[in-house]
Amino acid sequence: MAQHIAIVGMGPTGIYTLQRLIEHPDPLSISVFETGAQAGIGMPYSADTCRKSMLANIASIEIPPLPQSYLGWMRGLPKAILRGFGVDPDTLDDREFTPRLLLGQYFRSQFIELLHRAEARGHVIHIHEETTITDVIPGEEGVRLADAVALREERFDRVILSTGHVWPGDEDATDTYYPSPWTGLFDAEIAAARIGIMGTSLSSIDAAMAVAGQHGVFTRGPDRSLSFDLAEGSEALTIAMMSRSGILPEADFFCPIPYEPLSVMTDEALNALRAKGKRGLLDAVFALFQAEIAADDPDWAREVGLQSATADDIAELYFADRLRRDPFRWAACNLAEVEQNKAQQRTVGWRYAILRMHEKIEAMLPDFSDEDRARFDAGLKRVFVDNYAAIPSETIRRLLALRDAGILQVLRLGSDYESETGNDGTTIIAEGYAHRFDLFIDARGQRAMTSADLPFPTLKGLLLDAGCDVPRVADDYSLLLPDLAPGQVAMGAIPYLMHDRPFVQGITAAAEIGRAIGQLGGATNHRHRANYWLAA
Repeated sequence: MAQHIAIVGMGPTGIYTLQRLIEHPDPLSISVFETGAQAGIGMPYSADTCRKSMLANIASIEIPPLPQSYLGWMRGLPKAILRGFGVDPDTLDDREFTPRLLLGQYFRSQFIELLHRAEARGHVIHIHEETTITDVIPGEEGVRLADAVALREERFDRVILSTGHVWPGDEDATDTYYPSPWTGLFDAEIAAARIGIMGTSLSSIDAAMAVAGQHGVFTRGPDRSLSFDLAEGSEALTIAMMSRSGILPEADFFCPIPYEPLSVMTDEALNALRAKGKRGLLDAVFALFQAEIAADDPDWAREVGLQSATADDIAELYFADRLRRDPFRWAACNLAEVEQNKAQQRTVGWRYAILRMHEKIEAMLPDFSDEDRARFDAGLKRVFVDNYAAIPSETIRRLLALRDAGILQVLRLGSDYESETGNDGTTIIAEGYAHRFDLFIDARGQRAMTSADLPFPTLKGLLLDAGCDVPRVADDYSLLLPDLAPGQVAMGAIPYLMHDRPFVQGITAAAEIGRAIGQLGGATNHRHRANYWLAA
Protein backbone atom coordinates (compact mmCIF):
# COMPACT_ATOMS: atom_id res chain seq x y z
CA MET A 1 0.00 0.00 0.00
CA ALA A 2 1.30 3.46 -0.89
CA GLN A 3 2.48 5.65 1.95
CA HIS A 4 -0.02 8.38 2.76
CA ILE A 5 1.71 11.69 3.51
CA ALA A 6 0.23 15.06 4.44
CA ILE A 7 1.99 18.38 3.84
CA VAL A 8 0.47 21.18 5.91
CA GLY A 9 1.46 24.47 4.26
CA MET A 10 2.58 24.77 0.64
CA GLY A 11 4.99 27.68 0.50
CA PRO A 12 8.69 27.30 -0.39
CA THR A 13 9.40 24.69 2.31
CA GLY A 14 6.42 22.62 1.17
CA ILE A 15 7.47 22.93 -2.48
CA TYR A 16 11.02 21.69 -1.84
CA THR A 17 9.61 18.88 0.30
CA LEU A 18 7.27 17.85 -2.53
CA GLN A 19 10.11 18.02 -5.04
CA ARG A 20 12.13 15.52 -3.01
CA LEU A 21 9.18 13.26 -2.19
CA ILE A 22 8.18 12.70 -5.80
CA GLU A 23 11.68 11.50 -6.62
CA HIS A 24 10.93 8.29 -4.67
CA PRO A 25 10.39 5.30 -6.97
CA ASP A 26 7.47 3.86 -5.01
CA PRO A 27 4.08 5.55 -5.59
CA LEU A 28 3.01 7.88 -2.80
CA SER A 29 -0.33 9.39 -1.87
CA ILE A 30 0.30 13.01 -0.89
CA SER A 31 -2.33 15.37 0.49
CA VAL A 32 -1.53 19.10 0.45
CA PHE A 33 -3.31 21.47 2.86
CA GLU A 34 -2.97 25.20 2.25
CA THR A 35 -4.68 28.00 4.16
CA GLY A 36 -4.39 30.41 1.25
CA ALA A 37 -6.43 30.45 -1.95
CA GLN A 38 -3.52 29.14 -4.03
CA ALA A 39 -1.06 26.48 -2.93
CA GLY A 40 2.54 27.02 -3.94
CA ILE A 41 2.96 30.76 -3.38
CA GLY A 42 3.76 31.18 0.29
CA MET A 43 2.75 33.95 2.66
CA PRO A 44 5.76 36.26 2.09
CA TYR A 45 5.07 36.29 -1.66
CA SER A 46 1.29 36.51 -1.81
CA ALA A 47 -0.92 39.44 -2.76
CA ASP A 48 -2.37 39.38 0.76
CA THR A 49 0.95 40.44 2.28
CA CYS A 50 2.86 42.14 -0.54
CA ARG A 51 2.84 45.12 -2.79
CA LYS A 52 4.79 45.52 -6.03
CA SER A 53 7.11 47.95 -4.27
CA MET A 54 8.41 45.17 -2.01
CA LEU A 55 11.51 43.48 -3.37
CA ALA A 56 12.50 39.90 -2.64
CA ASN A 57 15.72 39.67 -0.69
CA ILE A 58 17.11 36.90 -2.89
CA ALA A 59 18.21 36.69 -6.52
CA SER A 60 17.90 33.82 -8.99
CA ILE A 61 21.51 32.73 -8.51
CA GLU A 62 20.80 32.02 -4.83
CA ILE A 63 17.49 30.15 -5.25
CA PRO A 64 18.04 26.37 -5.02
CA PRO A 65 17.04 24.58 -8.23
CA LEU A 66 13.44 23.73 -8.98
CA PRO A 67 12.27 22.39 -12.37
CA GLN A 68 13.18 25.82 -13.79
CA SER A 69 15.55 28.44 -12.49
CA TYR A 70 13.93 31.72 -11.56
CA LEU A 71 15.89 33.51 -14.29
CA GLY A 72 14.94 30.92 -16.90
CA TRP A 73 11.28 31.19 -15.92
CA MET A 74 11.33 35.00 -16.16
CA ARG A 75 12.96 34.86 -19.58
CA GLY A 76 10.05 32.73 -20.76
CA LEU A 77 7.44 35.30 -19.73
CA PRO A 78 5.97 37.89 -22.09
CA LYS A 79 7.93 41.12 -21.75
CA ALA A 80 4.70 42.95 -20.91
CA ILE A 81 4.30 40.86 -17.76
CA LEU A 82 7.79 41.73 -16.56
CA ARG A 83 7.30 45.42 -17.30
CA GLY A 84 4.06 45.29 -15.31
CA PHE A 85 6.12 44.24 -12.29
CA GLY A 86 8.66 46.99 -12.92
CA VAL A 87 11.27 44.55 -14.26
CA ASP A 88 13.21 45.45 -17.41
CA PRO A 89 13.06 42.35 -19.64
CA ASP A 90 16.11 43.46 -21.62
CA THR A 91 18.49 43.63 -18.65
CA LEU A 92 17.59 40.47 -16.73
CA ASP A 93 20.44 38.70 -14.98
CA ASP A 94 20.75 36.08 -12.26
CA ARG A 95 21.72 38.60 -9.55
CA GLU A 96 18.73 40.89 -10.02
CA PHE A 97 16.29 41.46 -7.16
CA THR A 98 12.65 41.42 -8.25
CA PRO A 99 9.28 42.07 -6.59
CA ARG A 100 8.15 39.39 -4.16
CA LEU A 101 4.84 39.11 -5.95
CA LEU A 102 6.66 37.99 -9.09
CA LEU A 103 8.69 35.47 -7.11
CA GLY A 104 5.42 34.13 -5.69
CA GLN A 105 4.14 33.53 -9.21
CA TYR A 106 7.34 31.64 -9.98
CA PHE A 107 6.80 29.34 -7.01
CA ARG A 108 3.20 28.72 -8.05
CA SER A 109 4.31 27.78 -11.57
CA GLN A 110 6.97 25.42 -10.21
CA PHE A 111 4.41 23.81 -7.89
CA ILE A 112 2.16 23.10 -10.87
CA GLU A 113 5.09 21.66 -12.82
CA LEU A 114 5.90 19.37 -9.88
CA LEU A 115 2.31 18.16 -9.89
CA HIS A 116 2.68 17.17 -13.56
CA ARG A 117 5.89 15.29 -12.77
CA ALA A 118 4.35 13.60 -9.73
CA GLU A 119 1.42 12.26 -11.71
CA ALA A 120 3.71 11.08 -14.52
CA ARG A 121 5.65 9.04 -11.96
CA GLY A 122 2.55 7.41 -10.53
CA HIS A 123 2.10 9.47 -7.39
CA VAL A 124 -1.39 10.62 -6.41
CA ILE A 125 -1.71 14.21 -5.15
CA HIS A 126 -4.75 15.64 -3.37
CA ILE A 127 -4.88 19.44 -2.99
CA HIS A 128 -6.97 21.17 -0.32
CA GLU A 129 -6.75 24.95 -0.70
CA GLU A 130 -8.38 27.45 1.65
CA THR A 131 -8.15 24.76 4.32
CA THR A 132 -6.71 25.54 7.74
CA ILE A 133 -5.58 22.56 9.81
CA THR A 134 -6.54 23.10 13.46
CA ASP A 135 -5.16 19.95 15.09
CA VAL A 136 -2.58 17.21 14.54
CA ILE A 137 -3.48 14.00 16.37
CA PRO A 138 -0.83 11.24 16.38
CA GLY A 139 -1.93 7.69 17.20
CA GLU A 140 -0.80 4.10 16.93
CA GLU A 141 -2.47 3.71 13.54
CA GLY A 142 -1.24 6.96 12.04
CA VAL A 143 -1.82 10.70 12.32
CA ARG A 144 -5.21 12.33 11.92
CA LEU A 145 -5.84 15.97 11.06
CA ALA A 146 -8.68 18.27 12.00
CA ASP A 147 -9.69 21.41 10.15
CA ALA A 148 -12.10 24.20 10.92
CA VAL A 149 -15.04 22.04 9.78
CA ALA A 150 -14.39 18.53 11.07
CA LEU A 151 -11.94 15.81 12.05
CA ARG A 152 -10.74 14.17 8.86
CA GLU A 153 -11.27 10.45 8.52
CA GLU A 154 -8.06 9.59 6.68
CA ARG A 155 -4.97 8.62 8.62
CA PHE A 156 -1.52 9.60 7.46
CA ASP A 157 1.72 7.68 7.81
CA ARG A 158 3.53 10.99 8.08
CA VAL A 159 2.47 14.60 8.56
CA ILE A 160 4.88 17.34 7.49
CA LEU A 161 4.33 20.75 9.07
CA SER A 162 5.60 23.55 6.80
CA THR A 163 3.26 26.30 7.92
CA GLY A 164 5.70 29.19 7.53
CA HIS A 165 5.78 32.42 9.50
CA VAL A 166 3.49 33.11 12.45
CA TRP A 167 2.03 36.57 13.00
CA PRO A 168 -0.56 37.97 15.42
CA GLY A 169 -4.17 37.73 14.27
CA ASP A 170 -6.10 40.62 12.78
CA GLU A 171 -8.11 40.85 15.99
CA ASP A 172 -5.00 42.18 17.74
CA ALA A 173 -4.87 45.25 15.47
CA THR A 174 -6.62 48.55 16.17
CA ASP A 175 -7.13 51.77 14.28
CA THR A 176 -3.90 53.12 15.77
CA TYR A 177 -1.75 50.02 16.30
CA TYR A 178 -0.64 47.04 14.20
CA PRO A 179 1.20 44.22 16.01
CA SER A 180 2.91 43.30 12.74
CA PRO A 181 2.95 44.56 9.13
CA TRP A 182 1.02 41.41 8.17
CA THR A 183 -1.86 41.98 10.56
CA GLY A 184 -4.29 43.94 8.42
CA LEU A 185 -1.91 46.73 7.43
CA PHE A 186 -1.91 45.97 3.71
CA ASP A 187 -5.70 46.06 3.51
CA ALA A 188 -6.09 49.29 5.47
CA GLU A 189 -6.25 52.87 4.24
CA ILE A 190 -3.48 54.67 6.08
CA ALA A 191 -4.01 58.37 6.64
CA ALA A 192 -1.26 60.91 6.02
CA ALA A 193 -0.22 61.20 9.66
CA ARG A 194 2.65 60.56 12.03
CA ILE A 195 3.58 56.91 11.51
CA GLY A 196 5.92 55.07 13.87
CA ILE A 197 7.53 51.73 12.99
CA MET A 198 9.38 49.64 15.55
CA GLY A 199 12.39 48.11 13.85
CA THR A 200 14.81 49.15 11.11
CA SER A 201 15.31 45.85 9.27
CA LEU A 202 13.57 44.32 6.27
CA SER A 203 10.16 43.84 7.90
CA SER A 204 10.19 47.46 9.02
CA ILE A 205 11.17 48.63 5.56
CA ASP A 206 8.26 46.63 4.13
CA ALA A 207 5.91 48.48 6.48
CA ALA A 208 7.38 51.85 5.51
CA MET A 209 7.01 51.08 1.81
CA ALA A 210 3.43 49.90 2.29
CA VAL A 211 2.53 53.20 3.96
CA ALA A 212 4.50 55.41 1.57
CA GLY A 213 2.99 53.64 -1.43
CA GLN A 214 -0.45 54.93 -0.47
CA HIS A 215 0.72 58.53 -0.56
CA GLY A 216 3.07 58.89 -3.50
CA VAL A 217 5.22 57.23 -6.13
CA PHE A 218 8.91 56.65 -6.74
CA THR A 219 10.17 58.27 -9.94
CA ARG A 220 13.34 57.49 -11.87
CA GLY A 221 15.13 60.53 -13.26
CA PRO A 222 17.06 60.78 -16.56
CA ASP A 223 20.30 60.14 -14.62
CA ARG A 224 18.77 56.98 -13.07
CA SER A 225 18.42 58.73 -9.71
CA LEU A 226 15.36 57.91 -7.63
CA SER A 227 12.98 60.39 -6.04
CA PHE A 228 9.68 60.13 -4.19
CA ASP A 229 6.80 62.33 -5.32
CA LEU A 230 4.28 62.92 -2.55
CA ALA A 231 0.64 63.04 -3.59
CA GLU A 232 -1.36 66.21 -3.10
CA GLY A 233 -3.12 66.13 0.25
CA SER A 234 -0.51 63.86 1.86
CA GLU A 235 1.79 66.61 3.09
CA ALA A 236 1.23 65.61 6.74
CA LEU A 237 2.81 62.17 6.25
CA THR A 238 5.91 61.39 8.31
CA ILE A 239 7.42 57.96 8.95
CA ALA A 240 9.85 57.18 11.74
CA MET A 241 11.62 53.83 11.86
CA MET A 242 13.29 53.08 15.18
CA SER A 243 15.40 50.55 17.02
CA ARG A 244 17.77 50.42 19.98
CA SER A 245 20.79 51.04 17.74
CA GLY A 246 19.10 53.12 15.05
CA ILE A 247 21.14 51.61 12.22
CA LEU A 248 19.88 50.57 8.79
CA PRO A 249 20.77 47.32 7.01
CA GLU A 250 23.60 47.50 4.53
CA ALA A 251 23.22 46.84 0.81
CA ASP A 252 23.62 43.33 -0.57
CA PHE A 253 27.24 42.84 -1.64
CA PHE A 254 28.87 41.01 -4.51
CA CYS A 255 30.48 37.65 -3.77
CA PRO A 256 31.11 34.32 -5.53
CA ILE A 257 28.14 31.93 -5.53
CA PRO A 258 28.21 29.04 -4.75
CA TYR A 259 30.33 29.88 -1.74
CA GLU A 260 34.04 29.16 -1.84
CA PRO A 261 35.32 26.91 0.98
CA LEU A 262 36.67 28.52 4.13
CA SER A 263 40.39 28.16 4.71
CA VAL A 264 40.50 28.23 8.54
CA MET A 265 37.02 27.50 9.89
CA THR A 266 36.77 24.09 8.26
CA ASP A 267 34.53 21.22 9.34
CA GLU A 268 37.62 19.40 10.57
CA ALA A 269 38.68 22.33 12.74
CA LEU A 270 35.21 22.70 14.24
CA ASN A 271 34.86 18.97 14.88
CA ALA A 272 38.18 19.01 16.70
CA LEU A 273 36.90 21.78 18.98
CA ARG A 274 33.61 19.95 19.50
CA ALA A 275 35.47 16.84 20.62
CA LYS A 276 37.11 18.80 23.45
CA GLY A 277 33.77 19.48 25.15
CA LYS A 278 31.76 22.53 26.10
CA ARG A 279 34.29 24.30 28.30
CA GLY A 280 35.67 27.35 26.50
CA LEU A 281 34.02 26.33 23.22
CA LEU A 282 32.69 29.76 22.21
CA ASP A 283 36.07 31.40 22.75
CA ALA A 284 37.79 28.68 20.74
CA VAL A 285 35.28 29.08 17.90
CA PHE A 286 35.76 32.85 18.03
CA ALA A 287 39.52 32.35 17.64
CA LEU A 288 38.78 30.54 14.36
CA PHE A 289 36.50 33.44 13.39
CA GLN A 290 39.36 35.88 13.96
CA ALA A 291 41.86 33.73 12.09
CA GLU A 292 39.55 33.26 9.09
CA ILE A 293 39.00 36.98 8.67
CA ALA A 294 42.71 37.71 9.19
CA ALA A 295 43.50 35.23 6.44
CA ASP A 296 40.85 36.53 4.04
CA ASP A 297 41.16 40.27 4.71
CA PRO A 298 44.25 41.10 6.81
CA ASP A 299 44.02 44.85 6.15
CA TRP A 300 40.49 45.10 7.59
CA ALA A 301 41.43 42.88 10.52
CA ARG A 302 44.30 45.22 11.41
CA GLU A 303 42.24 48.34 10.81
CA VAL A 304 39.52 47.41 13.29
CA GLY A 305 41.82 45.72 15.82
CA LEU A 306 40.17 42.35 15.37
CA GLN A 307 42.99 40.41 17.03
CA SER A 308 42.34 42.10 20.39
CA ALA A 309 38.56 41.61 20.21
CA THR A 310 36.65 39.01 22.18
CA ALA A 311 33.43 37.10 21.61
CA ASP A 312 31.82 39.52 24.06
CA ASP A 313 32.85 42.84 22.51
CA ILE A 314 32.95 41.92 18.80
CA ALA A 315 29.51 43.46 18.18
CA GLU A 316 30.61 46.77 19.72
CA LEU A 317 33.69 46.80 17.51
CA TYR A 318 31.73 45.80 14.40
CA PHE A 319 29.03 48.47 14.77
CA ALA A 320 31.14 51.24 16.33
CA ASP A 321 31.77 53.26 13.16
CA ARG A 322 28.16 53.03 11.98
CA LEU A 323 26.85 54.13 15.36
CA ARG A 324 28.93 57.32 15.10
CA ARG A 325 27.44 58.20 11.70
CA ASP A 326 24.08 59.43 10.49
CA PRO A 327 22.30 56.26 9.28
CA PHE A 328 21.34 57.76 5.92
CA ARG A 329 24.82 59.10 5.21
CA TRP A 330 26.22 55.67 6.04
CA ALA A 331 23.63 54.07 3.76
CA ALA A 332 24.55 56.37 0.87
CA CYS A 333 28.28 55.66 1.26
CA ASN A 334 27.70 51.93 1.61
CA LEU A 335 25.46 51.94 -1.48
CA ALA A 336 28.13 53.68 -3.56
CA GLU A 337 30.78 51.20 -2.41
CA VAL A 338 28.59 48.16 -3.07
CA GLU A 339 27.57 49.34 -6.54
CA GLN A 340 31.19 49.96 -7.50
CA ASN A 341 32.19 46.52 -6.22
CA LYS A 342 29.37 44.89 -8.19
CA ALA A 343 30.44 46.67 -11.37
CA GLN A 344 34.03 45.48 -10.85
CA GLN A 345 32.95 42.06 -9.47
CA ARG A 346 35.10 42.77 -6.43
CA THR A 347 34.58 40.75 -3.27
CA VAL A 348 35.19 42.36 0.13
CA GLY A 349 37.05 39.66 2.01
CA TRP A 350 35.81 40.27 5.55
CA ARG A 351 32.17 40.50 4.50
CA TYR A 352 32.38 37.28 2.52
CA ALA A 353 34.16 35.49 5.36
CA ILE A 354 31.45 36.41 7.86
CA LEU A 355 28.73 35.36 5.41
CA ARG A 356 30.28 31.92 4.93
CA MET A 357 30.91 31.35 8.65
CA HIS A 358 27.45 31.98 10.06
CA GLU A 359 25.98 28.58 9.18
CA LYS A 360 29.13 26.79 10.33
CA ILE A 361 28.86 28.38 13.75
CA GLU A 362 25.10 27.84 13.91
CA ALA A 363 25.76 24.10 13.70
CA MET A 364 27.92 24.42 16.82
CA LEU A 365 25.21 26.01 18.99
CA PRO A 366 23.86 22.73 20.45
CA ASP A 367 27.38 22.11 21.81
CA PHE A 368 27.58 25.46 23.61
CA SER A 369 26.96 25.72 27.34
CA ASP A 370 24.01 27.84 28.42
CA GLU A 371 26.44 30.61 29.37
CA ASP A 372 28.19 30.51 26.01
CA ARG A 373 24.86 30.49 24.17
CA ALA A 374 23.80 33.66 26.04
CA ARG A 375 27.14 35.29 25.22
CA PHE A 376 26.78 34.31 21.57
CA ASP A 377 23.27 35.78 21.34
CA ALA A 378 24.48 39.07 22.86
CA GLY A 379 27.50 39.44 20.60
CA LEU A 380 28.50 37.39 17.60
CA LYS A 381 24.92 36.58 16.60
CA ARG A 382 24.25 40.30 15.98
CA VAL A 383 27.24 40.49 13.63
CA PHE A 384 26.05 37.52 11.59
CA VAL A 385 22.46 38.75 11.39
CA ASP A 386 23.57 42.16 10.13
CA ASN A 387 25.79 40.53 7.52
CA TYR A 388 23.36 38.04 6.00
CA ALA A 389 20.34 40.38 6.27
CA ALA A 390 21.76 42.83 3.72
CA ILE A 391 19.05 44.23 1.46
CA PRO A 392 18.82 45.06 -2.29
CA SER A 393 20.51 48.25 -3.47
CA GLU A 394 17.18 49.45 -4.87
CA THR A 395 15.66 49.27 -1.39
CA ILE A 396 18.44 51.51 -0.06
CA ARG A 397 17.72 53.95 -2.89
CA ARG A 398 14.06 54.05 -1.89
CA LEU A 399 14.92 54.73 1.74
CA LEU A 400 17.18 57.59 0.67
CA ALA A 401 14.46 58.95 -1.62
CA LEU A 402 11.96 58.98 1.26
CA ARG A 403 14.53 60.76 3.42
CA ASP A 404 15.21 63.33 0.70
CA ALA A 405 11.46 63.95 0.41
CA GLY A 406 11.39 64.85 4.11
CA ILE A 407 9.19 61.87 4.99
CA LEU A 408 11.45 59.29 6.62
CA GLN A 409 13.64 59.48 9.69
CA VAL A 410 15.42 56.88 11.82
CA LEU A 411 15.37 57.10 15.60
CA ARG A 412 17.94 55.59 17.95
CA LEU A 413 16.11 54.57 21.12
CA GLY A 414 19.03 53.28 23.17
CA SER A 415 18.78 50.39 25.60
CA ASP A 416 16.30 52.06 27.96
CA TYR A 417 13.07 53.39 26.46
CA GLU A 418 9.40 53.36 27.34
CA SER A 419 6.34 52.96 25.15
CA GLU A 420 2.67 53.54 25.82
CA THR A 421 -0.10 52.69 23.36
CA GLY A 422 -3.64 53.95 23.72
CA ASN A 423 -6.71 54.68 21.64
CA ASP A 424 -5.24 57.96 20.42
CA GLY A 425 -1.82 56.63 19.39
CA THR A 426 1.55 55.56 20.74
CA THR A 427 4.19 57.51 22.63
CA ILE A 428 7.83 56.41 22.75
CA ILE A 429 10.02 58.04 25.40
CA ALA A 430 13.73 57.60 24.71
CA GLU A 431 16.82 59.49 25.82
CA GLY A 432 14.75 62.30 27.30
CA TYR A 433 12.50 62.83 24.27
CA ALA A 434 8.85 61.91 23.79
CA HIS A 435 7.88 60.83 20.27
CA ARG A 436 4.15 60.61 19.62
CA PHE A 437 2.62 58.73 16.71
CA ASP A 438 -0.91 58.60 15.39
CA LEU A 439 -0.32 55.08 14.05
CA PHE A 440 2.25 52.59 15.29
CA ILE A 441 3.43 49.37 13.61
CA ASP A 442 5.50 46.74 15.41
CA ALA A 443 7.69 45.36 12.63
CA ARG A 444 10.47 43.58 14.49
CA GLY A 445 10.13 40.43 12.39
CA GLN A 446 9.60 36.80 13.19
CA ARG A 447 10.38 35.73 16.75
CA ALA A 448 11.32 32.21 17.77
CA MET A 449 8.20 30.24 18.69
CA THR A 450 7.84 27.70 21.48
CA SER A 451 5.78 24.53 21.84
CA ALA A 452 3.15 26.55 23.70
CA ASP A 453 2.61 28.63 20.55
CA LEU A 454 1.60 25.66 18.39
CA PRO A 455 -1.92 25.98 16.96
CA PHE A 456 -2.47 22.20 17.20
CA PRO A 457 -3.82 21.38 20.71
CA THR A 458 -3.13 17.65 20.71
CA LEU A 459 0.41 17.91 19.39
CA LYS A 460 1.11 20.87 21.68
CA GLY A 461 -0.09 18.86 24.66
CA LEU A 462 2.21 15.95 23.79
CA LEU A 463 5.22 18.26 23.60
CA LEU A 464 4.47 20.15 26.80
CA ASP A 465 3.65 16.98 28.75
CA ALA A 466 7.04 15.62 27.69
CA GLY A 467 8.77 18.75 28.97
CA CYS A 468 9.65 20.01 25.47
CA ASP A 469 9.43 23.79 25.80
CA VAL A 470 10.56 24.00 22.17
CA PRO A 471 10.20 21.29 19.51
CA ARG A 472 13.33 19.18 19.06
CA VAL A 473 13.99 17.49 15.75
CA ALA A 474 16.24 14.84 14.25
CA ASP A 475 18.37 15.18 11.14
CA ASP A 476 15.31 14.65 8.94
CA TYR A 477 13.29 17.12 11.05
CA SER A 478 11.14 14.39 12.61
CA LEU A 479 9.83 15.50 15.99
CA LEU A 480 11.65 13.84 18.88
CA LEU A 481 9.04 12.61 21.37
CA PRO A 482 9.18 9.40 23.43
CA ASP A 483 5.52 8.53 22.73
CA LEU A 484 5.59 9.47 19.05
CA ALA A 485 6.35 6.83 16.45
CA PRO A 486 9.62 7.63 14.64
CA GLY A 487 9.01 9.88 11.67
CA GLN A 488 5.29 10.36 12.30
CA VAL A 489 5.44 14.15 12.41
CA ALA A 490 8.10 16.34 10.79
CA MET A 491 8.57 19.94 11.91
CA GLY A 492 9.51 22.12 8.96
CA ALA A 493 7.85 25.31 10.23
CA ILE A 494 10.76 27.73 10.51
CA PRO A 495 9.57 29.78 13.53
CA TYR A 496 9.60 26.63 15.67
CA LEU A 497 13.16 25.80 14.63
CA MET A 498 14.64 29.23 15.37
CA HIS A 499 15.47 28.54 19.03
CA ASP A 500 18.19 26.08 18.06
CA ARG A 501 18.85 27.54 14.59
CA PRO A 502 18.67 31.33 14.84
CA PHE A 503 19.75 31.82 11.22
CA VAL A 504 17.20 29.41 9.71
CA GLN A 505 15.57 32.01 7.47
CA GLY A 506 14.75 32.38 3.81
CA ILE A 507 14.42 30.23 0.73
CA THR A 508 17.78 28.48 0.98
CA ALA A 509 16.86 27.26 4.47
CA ALA A 510 13.43 26.21 3.19
CA ALA A 511 15.11 24.12 0.49
CA GLU A 512 17.50 22.47 2.93
CA ILE A 513 14.64 21.61 5.30
CA GLY A 514 12.35 20.36 2.55
CA ARG A 515 14.97 18.10 1.02
CA ALA A 516 15.87 16.58 4.38
CA ILE A 517 12.22 15.93 5.24
CA GLY A 518 11.51 14.51 1.79
CA GLN A 519 14.05 11.71 2.24
CA LEU A 520 11.38 9.73 4.16
CA GLY A 521 13.85 8.80 6.86
CA GLY A 522 16.43 7.38 4.47
CA ALA A 523 19.27 9.39 5.98
CA THR A 524 18.28 9.16 9.64
CA ASN A 525 18.47 6.15 11.90
CA HIS A 526 15.46 5.90 14.22
CA ARG A 527 17.57 4.41 17.01
CA HIS A 528 19.82 7.45 16.75
CA ARG A 529 16.75 9.63 17.16
CA ALA A 530 15.70 7.77 20.29
CA ASN A 531 19.17 8.16 21.78
CA TYR A 532 19.07 11.85 20.89
CA TRP A 533 15.82 12.13 22.83
CA LEU A 534 17.25 10.43 25.91
CA ALA A 535 20.33 12.64 25.77
CA ALA A 536 18.19 15.76 25.47
